[in-house]
Amino acid sequence: MADKKRIKVCVIFGGQSPEHDISCISAASVINNLNKEKYRIITIGITKKGEWFLYKGKTSRIENGEWKKDSKNLKKAIISPDAKDKAIFVFDEDKIKKIKPDIVFPVLHGEYGEDGTIQGLLELAEMKYVGMGVCSSANAMDKSFTKIIFKNAGIPQADWITVNAYELENINETVLRVEKEIGYPCFVKPTSTGSSVGVGKAKNKKELISALKNAAKYGRKILVEENIDGHEVECSVLGNVNPKAATVGEIIPEVEFYDFDAKYKTGTTKLQIPAKLPTGIINQIKEYAVRAFKALDGMGLARVDFFVRYKDNSIVLNEINTMPGFTSISMYPKLWEAVGKKYSELLDELIVLGMNRVK
Repeated sequence: MADKKRIKVCVIFGGQSPEHDISCISAASVINNLNKEKYRIITIGITKKGEWFLYKGKTSRIENGEWKKDSKNLKKAIISPDAKDKAIFVFDEDKIKKIKPDIVFPVLHGEYGEDGTIQGLLELAEMKYVGMGVCSSANAMDKSFTKIIFKNAGIPQADWITVNAYELENINETVLRVEKEIGYPCFVKPTSTGSSVGVGKAKNKKELISALKNAAKYGRKILVEENIDGHEVECSVLGNVNPKAATVGEIIPEVEFYDFDAKYKTGTTKLQIPAKLPTGIINQIKEYAVRAFKALDGMGLARVDFFVRYKDNSIVLNEINTMPGFTSISMYPKLWEAVGKKYSELLDELIVLGMNRVK
């Protein structure tokens, strides 16, 4: 297909969040599975320091993180929201080239990727993009806000409290509050990270103090939640005005909880797709997942995570991810594959949804 007929898709990857490396792996999977006859792919990489580059090298170097060293295939780039020049500017020595993509696929996880900031820039630049909008992304990124939204939507959740980092100056008082309102064991997590970055489980005061201090490294707000003894399951949602849920998959970690290393490094996690749960429970999870998506005014995609208590099969919403992992082992695409939607078809649909998004 001639270039003028192909859809210009700009895949943005990397970023300044602790999930930079996972973004690179996800983006490489996306690029490898996009139909090259249908799409002209433009890749923009963002370093951990926040430098933007047009990258024209091998996709394998994105996946292994070596793209930043491939200087001959890097050119400085920015997205301009200027009224007269809404485009990607690429700087090549004394020349400036403008690129106007048909759609942007921001395969960015965590801070500056899922929090509404990149979405705001793309809105200002009048560029269409894949995924949720500014307000939805920002609210979904901050778990303390999503707790309030989902409570109002009537979706069951774990008991929680929010702790501000400055409260750690009076650590004993904070510990007493947690012990009184939540108890042990409990989970401690930054309100605005994903991929289990900064998450810890505390069974006593010493572990709680350590987990609080670690979580505070990743932001000024910390969520402390009750421990839920149950199946850890996830559900993929896709759509704009009429979103649908795929099946439900279960995470079976071989460690105490599904932390960052279990997700991406150690290979100590198994996925059960579909989850071995009663049909009624599966259907209720799917209904809650779609309800959560709609409560956030979601568009495009999300993965909604739940617990199902062992003792009574009651369902508890854990969190929502607006740009879930797209690696070869990620749950989001695997759940759609399980119901007959191939990875490449899923990407096609996401791009169509992005092109047709409404404000």
